[in-house]
Amino acid sequence: MSIKVLFFASMADAAGTREMSVEAAGITDVISVFDRCAGEHPALESYRSSVLLALNAEFAQPSSPVRDGDEVAFFPPVSGG
Repeated sequence: MSIKVLFFASMADAAGTREMSVEAAGITDVISVFDRCAGEHPALESYRSSVLLALNAEFAQPSSPVRDGDEVAFFPPVSGG
C-alpha cells in the first residue's frame, strides 16, 4: 500500500530522485506526504513555504486527503515571462 510521489525541476535535485513511493500508513493528506519526503530528504524542507502541490494530476491544497494508490506531485515555485 503506497502513494506514488513525483518531484519536478529543482525539487528532484533536492530529493535526489524524480519519483519515489511512500508507505500509505499514517498518511492522511498531501502535506503529510511532503512531511514524510522531507524527513527522508532534508533538502526538500527549504521548499516548504513555496511548494506547489498536485494530487492525481490536479492542483491540490495541503489539506487535500490522500488514499492508497494516489499520485502526489511537488513542484518548485514557477516564474516566467
